[in-house]
Amino acid sequence: MSGPNTTVPLLDVNRDNKPHRDEFVEAISAVIDSGRFLFGPDVTELENEIAGYSQVENAIGCASGSDALLLALMALDIKAGDEVIVPSFTFFASVSCITRLGATPVFVDICPDTFNMDPQCLSDAIGPNTKAIIPVHLFGQCAQIDRICQIAGQHDLPVIEDAAQAIGAAYHSRPAGSWGLVGCFSFYPTKNLGAMGDAGMLTTGDAAMADRLRLLAGHGMRPRYYHQAIGINSRIDTFQAAVLRVKLRYLGEAIDSRTAIAKRYMSLLEQAGLVGPDQVVLPTVDANAFHVWNQFGIRVGEGRRDALRAHLAERGVGSEIYYPVPMHLQQCFEYLDVDGSELPETERASREILNLPIFPTLTEREQQQVVDTISGFYKAGAKVAA
Repeated sequence: MSGPNTTVPLLDVNRDNKPHRDEFVEAISAVIDSGRFLFGPDVTELENEIAGYSQVENAIGCASGSDALLLALMALDIKAGDEVIVPSFTFFASVSCITRLGATPVFVDICPDTFNMDPQCLSDAIGPNTKAIIPVHLFGQCAQIDRICQIAGQHDLPVIEDAAQAIGAAYHSRPAGSWGLVGCFSFYPTKNLGAMGDAGMLTTGDAAMADRLRLLAGHGMRPRYYHQAIGINSRIDTFQAAVLRVKLRYLGEAIDSRTAIAKRYMSLLEQAGLVGPDQVVLPTVDANAFHVWNQFGIRVGEGRRDALRAHLAERGVGSEIYYPVPMHLQQCFEYLDVDGSELPETERASREILNLPIFPTLTEREQQQVVDTISGFYKAGAKVAA
């Protein structure tokens, strides 16, 4: 049992970074000494390393995962009148990249077990104005990307993988970001490979697409002061690249730790008798997927999710809801007038999902405290009911 005054954070970036502090300082100092704060050698090396890690020919650094998605659609010349299919149960950036270009997001429902895009719903949603598909590899687990790409291929549609939470993940042993025309990664500090600020990456096996992405990420400028296209300013700075190169060396260990933590959660929750439709529903791992556990999301039944989260917070246990409001219900997308009855699993997930603490240095003792606190919630409820 944990002590009465301990707390468990949702995540602890400082604790995870501490073992590599000296390496970070050395890498950052080298950038300072070089004076090459943009387009330094670490940027090129990181791009090469991510390309190799993701088993693609090309990787292009950019300022964020949000920019990666936007650049991918810009490179496809997505515009007003076009439709892009995307899940509604996702982060804002998966959808804003579509609307920023004047195009229309077409929301499809998710599989209830993995929270990822339902391929059958995708197939049903394709229409004459569909110009691209954005599956999201949510929480560190790939969507059924083989089926999604097969469906897309039948309609000659490009697939843009939103792999912001899924670097290192794979499906049928093929890495996230290598299936679609373009893969989009975020290196936001909370990601499994997190920078010390904003940063992102695009991956592609298509040389012409890689060239187009690089052009658009640099103001559409080539050569200097001659603009071939209307691009944006989106680049990864050398400091972030240097930090990420250090962290990339330890990504495998971090994923192993996350996997062990996820398995331990499942075991502890089972042993505590907390698993069931009226209590906690454990996350599902697709048999074809290699899950990297950016998040550990449980379902909480019978409308008790918010009460459980409050109970955890009162006792110093962090948690989060990814995501409490699906995109089709966000105020800024009201103009789309989406029929929520066509997205039942999306809306149910938003009512039931609760994400527990998971990060590489989370201890077994802290996990036990999380589970004990959840158990206390249900025991208290049983006493009230009695």
